[in-house]
Amino acid sequence: MTHVLEVRFKGNRREYFSWPSEDSLRVDDAVIVEVERGQDLGFVSAVGGTAEKKCQRCGACGSHAPETAPADTAVPAAPAPALAPAPAPAIVRRATADERKTAAELRKNEEEVRRVVRDRVRQHSLPMKVSDAEWQWDKRKLTIYFTAEQRVDFRTLVRDLAGLFRTRIELRQIGARDEARRLDGIGRCGRQLCISSWLPEGRPVSLSLAKAQGLSLNPVQISGPCGRLLCCLHYEHDFYVEQRKRFPKEGKTVRTAEGVERVVSVDIFRERVMLRSDAGTTRVVTLDQLQA
Repeated sequence: MTHVLEVRFKGNRREYFSWPSEDSLRVDDAVIVEVERGQDLGFVSAVGGTAEKKCQRCGACGSHAPETAPADTAVPAAPAPALAPAPAPAIVRRATADERKTAAELRKNEEEVRRVVRDRVRQHSLPMKVSDAEWQWDKRKLTIYFTAEQRVDFRTLVRDLAGLFRTRIELRQIGARDEARRLDGIGRCGRQLCISSWLPEGRPVSLSLAKAQGLSLNPVQISGPCGRLLCCLHYEHDFYVEQRKRFPKEGKTVRTAEGVERVVSVDIFRERVMLRSDAGTTRVVTLDQLQA
């Protein structure tokens, strides 16, 4: 029976592999996996039903959507059959102690590689920030992760690095949230960054989320270490949207037993509404009182 397992690599990078053996693997077991060009070493991070569900949500090897006929076609063409999902690459074997030692030595060497690449980037005067370096376990590929505000022509740099390290070089541009995922850190709450610990992906966050929750609209106060708006602004947004439907909008004029009053603010947690009359007096009533 073939099992699907999630394997974790450096920088919280996760991929999915098949394991056709009856010999069960456990979380944190080191394994050698088959990759595009060669082999790599990773650690099992999910097994069983959990790994299968996460693999289905990943969608990297899912079916392609069938093409549709153009709008001006006289006779609609039959939809093309969906392509079968590509088989997951295989886990080759459990990693031995010597293989784990080799991987640990590569991790130590990567910091020096990053410094060297930064020096070469400065020599080529390229507008990019080198975030991380990652060796493939068999040293057939070296991946350099970087951030940049615009598109960078790094072809000359790649040739330079290939001649220096004598291996295949891949430069991969990532965003600020992906950089935070790889490098990890501590958030404003004092805990490990969500995006590097459990959050599956970093969704875009806009100021409208902070506005709906009554938070400060100063980006400095609601941004994380990556310089982007906090991912956690998404967590309670749906709750605020649903609760505010029960309250009158701020600034709206309502007629009460006291006469015509304007809604100044609402407190969705204590279920209170602050009202102001034309005379300038303010009072606080409960939502039930206002509805009555």
